[in-house]
Amino acid sequence: MSTIIHEFTTSIPTWRPRVQPIKLDEATPEQLDALKVTPSNTKVSDYVLVLANDVETLKVRTPLFNAIMYNRGGMGRAERELSAVGASVVNRCVYCAAVHASRYNQLIKDEQVMEAIFADGEKAELDERQKAIFLFAAKLSKAPSEATEEDMQALRDAGLKDDEILDLILSASLFGWANRLMHTLGDPVVE
Repeated sequence: MSTIIHEFTTSIPTWRPRVQPIKLDEATPEQLDALKVTPSNTKVSDYVLVLANDVETLKVRTPLFNAIMYNRGGMGRAERELSAVGASVVNRCVYCAAVHASRYNQLIKDEQVMEAIFADGEKAELDERQKAIFLFAAKLSKAPSEATEEDMQALRDAGLKDDEILDLILSASLFGWANRLMHTLGDPVVE
């Protein structure tokens, strides 16, 4: 028996799909080709196997995800993960928050930032740059149309350059979409 998780955690839960994932050993040549762009060198996740039901979308989604989260230059990888967590917390996507908080912790080698965010949300005590990134990602996830020039200036005041701000916008926006997919297609569970 499994239980759906509703609280944020850095322990990555199992994701139980509501839509049948493809079976890798029964995949079409087109599905296998689309799966080649998946960054994992381990097991292909059930999430990606669900997305493989729509080959054309997967062929575009994965390179876009990889370009936004792993490209060189601009904002560092850990800060992109922090942005993903900001979006995921606002959207209450427990699975994505766990995955990206865990990655952030691995990159930073410190768990205090994520503990503070999971305990206090937007009121978390963070350094100026972390707070600016987290709050902006949260704001974009709530209402993108409310982003202002003052928000851009606050990010610059916290030390972000324009290429880093663009990466922040891209990663937060990507997770606004990814969170909606995760919520609709499955549930985070503990077996």
